[in-house]
Parts: sequence; C-alpha cells; structure tokens
Amino acid sequence: MDIRQCQEEDLELLERHIPSPGQTRRHAMRFDKQQQGLSTFLVAWSNGIPVGSAQILWQGCTAPEVHKCFPECPELNGLGVWPPQLRSQGIGTAIIRAAESHARRSGHDQIGLGVDDQNHRAAALYLRLGYRETGCHYLDRYHYIDDHGLRHEVAAPARFLIKRFTEEPG
Repeated sequence: MDIRQCQEEDLELLERHIPSPGQTRRHAMRFDKQQQGLSTFLVAWSNGIPVGSAQILWQGCTAPEVHKCFPECPELNGLGVWPPQLRSQGIGTAIIRAAESHARRSGHDQIGLGVDDQNHRAAALYLRLGYRETGCHYLDRYHYIDDHGLRHEVAAPARFLIKRFTEEPG
C-alpha cells in the first residue's frame, strides 16, 4: 500500500472507487483546499486503486469550541476506507500514521481529530493509537448534496481527541 498526497489526476479515480455522497464532490473540495495550502489530502492506494483517504486541516478544527481550546492544533479530518470490506485491515491506521508523520515534519507537536459520539469503533481505534480525550465536546456540522440536488445539513455530537507526539516513547 502506498499513501501519498492527492494529485489532480487522482480525482477521477477517487470518484470512481470512493464515490462522494450524492453531488457533494468531496474529493475535488479537499483537493481545492490542498491547492490553497489549507490542507494536505492523503490517499491510500493498493495496486493502483484508491482504498482510503483523509485530510490534514492545517488551521485546525473549524468548530468554535474546539478552535478556542486548540487553536494551533492541526486536525486529521474525514478519514475513510472504501469499500467497507477493506476496513479493519490496517488501512485507516496507515493513513493516520502518515498524517502524523506529515504533521511532525511540518513542525507540529500534536494532531487532533473529532470522533462522532456514536462511532465507538473509530473512537476505540484512535484511543488504541495514542489519542487522548480532551473533554472538548461539540457539534460536528457539515452538509451534503444528495442525488436530487437537495442540500442536507448535519449536526452530529462529537468529541475532540489529541495525540501529542512528545508523549510517544523513544
């Protein structure tokens, strides 16, 4: 498996193999943020096929509650592995490790991420990988556009976790 920064020529393959919900154009939006220098959009590849992705938001989490408490902390955002039968095979962990490495090389001593309060499986993974509870709870607000062009607003209860690189052994 290879994990690398997204390139413009990757967008068509991403949409074909990891389709954005409805008409959201999620991959193109992430790539645009990367082009503006606001993020790094990482894609995991297996035999030339994209199997997962995530982005590092260099300006941190946009939720006001989180940004107030952790203004200098980049956020790992939108981690996903696709198709679902590839989950629990180490792809998500590899993407997380790659993001952590990017953050370290960029001079950061920590990285954070939000996890939906109902996503117990993801929370268990993050805690196992050394992320710690911060006590910072917020509503993760986002939207998507369905196949009919209708915009749907979502506000999901979430909590913010932090991994400090200085806490890692050796």
